Amino acid sequence: MATLLSVNVGKPKDVPWQGRTVHTGAWKAPVHGRRMVRHLNIDGDGQGDLAGHGGENRAVLVYQLQSYRYWENELSRRDLTPGTFGENFTVDGLPDDEVCIGDRYRIGEAEFEVTQPRVTCYRVGMRLGEPAMASLLVAHHRPGFYLRVITEGHVRAGDAITRTRQGPEALSVADTDALLYLPGRDPAKLRKALRIPALSPGWQQSFRELTQGGPPEQEPGWPGFRPLRVARLVPETPTVTSIHLDATDGTPLPEARPGQYLSLRVTTGEDTPAVRSYSLSSAPGAGTYRISVKREPHGRVSGYLHARLRPGDLVDIASPRGTFVLEEGTDPVVLVSAGIGATPVLAMLHRLAAARDPRPVWWIHTARDHTQHVFAAETRALLARLPRGRAYISYTGPGDVVTPRDGEAHIRHGRLTARSLADMAIPSDAHAYLCGPPAFMDTLGGHLRARGLKPERIHTEVFSALPAINPGITATPAVRPHQPAAPAATGSAATGSAATGSAATGPLVTFARSGITTPWSPDRASLLELAEACDVPTRWSCRTGVCHTCVTPVVSGDTAYTAQPLEPPEAGTVLICCSRPAGEVVLDL
Repeated sequence: MATLLSVNVGKPKDVPWQGRTVHTGAWKAPVHGRRMVRHLNIDGDGQGDLAGHGGENRAVLVYQLQSYRYWENELSRRDLTPGTFGENFTVDGLPDDEVCIGDRYRIGEAEFEVTQPRVTCYRVGMRLGEPAMASLLVAHHRPGFYLRVITEGHVRAGDAITRTRQGPEALSVADTDALLYLPGRDPAKLRKALRIPALSPGWQQSFRELTQGGPPEQEPGWPGFRPLRVARLVPETPTVTSIHLDATDGTPLPEARPGQYLSLRVTTGEDTPAVRSYSLSSAPGAGTYRISVKREPHGRVSGYLHARLRPGDLVDIASPRGTFVLEEGTDPVVLVSAGIGATPVLAMLHRLAAARDPRPVWWIHTARDHTQHVFAAETRALLARLPRGRAYISYTGPGDVVTPRDGEAHIRHGRLTARSLADMAIPSDAHAYLCGPPAFMDTLGGHLRARGLKPERIHTEVFSALPAINPGITATPAVRPHQPAAPAATGSAATGSAATGSAATGPLVTFARSGITTPWSPDRASLLELAEACDVPTRWSCRTGVCHTCVTPVVSGDTAYTAQPLEPPEAGTVLICCSRPAGEVVLDL
């Protein structure tokens, strides 16, 4: 019979780590005597990152004595004591390959239900001083598991553990963990997992996405960059110019999906080329491309394109990419933009108009005034081709007098509000596509959710760096991305306080969204580490190639893995937490 060997608790605390501070509850220690287990926690316990740990479905973490002995041998460690793996219950028995999701157990006065395997998290490696630990737990099929508290009550070390009910699909913790993190998934097991009511909602969502995903769509185009010719330049407003591009040999360019963007590489007179991304604003399938660029007051690249570019010039272009695309279907469509954010949704409007799509279509655009109202005539003509198209335009500039012409009664003064959006009678089954400044998209997205649109029906496009995902890291003031400081040397050479790393003379690494190009240094452990040294916003969780949170599109170039991920990401992307450049590389980061 299984036995509870130790009850371990610990309150969150701040722990220094790699020059940052992590707020974590991973440090647990055994307690003696009876301890009350409640629906959200054991008395005296806590979690530092409630987004990834804790809550009703992750109230208690379990790890086994047998796994402790396994890791003692595997890691040549003799210092592993109960609580070292961050678990609340150290148990004798209950192996991961036998315990099933949905199993229920009686321990002392309390009853529990198994809800999910341990989540992959860098903090278990941080706690043990073994950076690869998150990956090892998955690869060796020894993750441990979480319990939901069915009946509150007291427990203590020495309590017997009795199974009171078996999970409905007999899917073990180890198999469930492998379904999410390892290749070669069994579709039948995925379907079984989705039939288990006890499985945590986050894992259910991940498995639904895996069953619905199918093979990734092949992006059109070519690898890396190729030169395209500037066919013509068309001023749209005093600050926006459209650049029409075609192939140097006159052949049609590959069709892009409506909403995708191009990445440009230009040399503006500085030492290193600059890479910027601009949405395609033209009709998909035209055989040529059009981007529309707003000249920013201090924009290095936009200023160059406006001042120096001429018809006939060649520009290095990466093929169309991006997932902010118009979905097929029959549901109503809402296209929302502010300023130059109109470009990707304009491509969507072109696609809808070309098909004379019968769906209801809302075109909602905000501009400062009529002189900055980009594509005004073009959108009117496109909407006229739609049986159920309608437009709502807002001018926000002070003192701008709105004098609508025929067909322009939809123009109003002032910012979009929840009330003005409600007046548009947007149905809750619509798909909304938003592009504009982050604050604009956050506000409008909130108004649309209040109108009943589900979050998965609200699609947004962000050209700046994506919001960071750095679980547990305490917040610090935002810093603009910059060139990195020289890395510290690793190994024995770094023992002195003045030790510095090797000169950064390696291949150039470009973080396209952040506008940073910098040479690689062999003293960096990974592309993730380089991005962090540049204060480029990053996204990660395990830092060992398991969770895929850090997956990043590769615009051009090649990378190599320093440690093979347990499951490679899809083609054209890389896990930056465990990779280095194999030559010059441009990342969509």
